[in-house]
Amino acid sequence: MEKDLIQKAQKRDRSSLERLYRHFYGYAMSIALRYSGSREEACEIVNDSFMKAFDNLDQFSLENSFKAWFRRIIINTSVDYYRKNFKHYAAMDIDKASAESYDPDIIDTLSREDILRSLGELPETLRLVFNLYEIEGYKHNEIGEKLGIPASTCRTYLARAKEKLREKIIAINQIKNEGAVR
Repeated sequence: MEKDLIQKAQKRDRSSLERLYRHFYGYAMSIALRYSGSREEACEIVNDSFMKAFDNLDQFSLENSFKAWFRRIIINTSVDYYRKNFKHYAAMDIDKASAESYDPDIIDTLSREDILRSLGELPETLRLVFNLYEIEGYKHNEIGEKLGIPASTCRTYLARAKEKLREKIIAINQIKNEGAVR
């Protein structure tokens, strides 16, 4: 069914393009939300991604996975959005946090929402590098090329992102434990 829909969309059939949009909107939004600082930014990224996909649909080969092809477009659009708007983002807090001891099983106590919210609270650059490295599997030199920064800076940003996530997770766990004690 998906291939038929894509074939019709490649011929610019308006209803097929609309159905393709509705079919992949949730998927696109889930990726864009990980990369953006707000729902509004995610909507812009999703809409721009669909425009790019629809403009280049004739280049898509039906032997490939549309989902994987579209995922790459969404990620690249997210990176483009970041680079275009970088000058507008507030200066991020990059101070090295003090290391605290923590329970490695702490992550098991968190909900998916807790983890996504913590990730969403990271400064733009840290969130972008974390997503590209840890979730998408890009290497530091690839991220550096995409963002126009040295690979060593990517490593630093990743370390800071992990430290900030660790702090947020510890704080969430402490709040949960305090609530359980009462």
